[in-house]
Amino acid sequence: MTSSLPNSVFITGATGFIGSHIARRYLADGYIVTALYRPQSGYGLLTDVADQITWHEGDVLDIPSLETAILPGIDVIHAAAIVSFVPKDRDRMEQINVEGTANVVNVCLNTGIRKLGYVSSVAALGRPVAKGGKANEPVVIDEDQKWVDSPNNSLYAKTKYWAELEVWRGQSEGLTVVMVNPSVVLGVGDWNRSSLQLIKYVYDEKPFYPAGLVNYVDVLDVTDALVELMQSDITAQRFVLNGGTIPYRSLLEQIAAALNKRPPTRRVAPALTRLLWPIEAVRAWITGRAPLITRETARSASSLYEYNGQKIKQTLDFQYRPLSETLRRITDAFRTR
Repeated sequence: MTSSLPNSVFITGATGFIGSHIARRYLADGYIVTALYRPQSGYGLLTDVADQITWHEGDVLDIPSLETAILPGIDVIHAAAIVSFVPKDRDRMEQINVEGTANVVNVCLNTGIRKLGYVSSVAALGRPVAKGGKANEPVVIDEDQKWVDSPNNSLYAKTKYWAELEVWRGQSEGLTVVMVNPSVVLGVGDWNRSSLQLIKYVYDEKPFYPAGLVNYVDVLDVTDALVELMQSDITAQRFVLNGGTIPYRSLLEQIAAALNKRPPTRRVAPALTRLLWPIEAVRAWITGRAPLITRETARSASSLYEYNGQKIKQTLDFQYRPLSETLRRITDAFRTR
């Protein structure tokens, strides 16, 4: 269909970390950007450019607000999601991540948009239990990985997988779809949330580091890849976005060097991590505060999984930013926050 509003895009989750970067990229490209917001939450990370965006009050659970904002022929980016590894957030995650995605897909189908871009996660690919192979050898996962039930899959992973099923269902019903699955996303944002807590952790010179591997990607790479895919003829495909895989210790040491801080030096063995999370759960229950470590984050921090992010490079003329460049940008912003 031909859009009644040329170069128009509607973004869910625009006030969040990834969504705000996507919105800024589209604004820079001259697009008309529309987005949802909740008055109690404000404009989030887009406060400084809020007057350049057309806002619709509502959220992904409010179907009438979606029907008002999603117009025929436009592009839609669905980036709204809750990322949590705390058990009490289970129902809310299922609502936002699964039911909310189903609502977006259904309104897009009924309206007749041009293309839907879905921001998923490598978590939605699942984490199979390693079979055979050498000890301490990472399990490599790419776009062809089939979901299998595993104790290594977090509830967040399950909700993103179920959400993907809604997107692929929409594709089978005639929706033009492209999907990206980022790993741990690094960039400038809210230092007290998500992966950016790593920056504050190192800045505070905490002494411990986990034993596992971390897969990372720059938020600007996520944004560039998704926008280029949306502007291409590519459909019905997913793309793992992962700029590299390194030990947690190496990442934290590089962050510490950029911040001129003392790096963590005390390795937390997987067995000790498994002992700590029940104690932390009790502390959180008593104090009413979110736990610093959960069973799911304990498993994740000690895991050995590597995500293959080469498909996007082979499909588009695309290169990931060097980690040193990403960390320099992040730490510069953190010091002047």
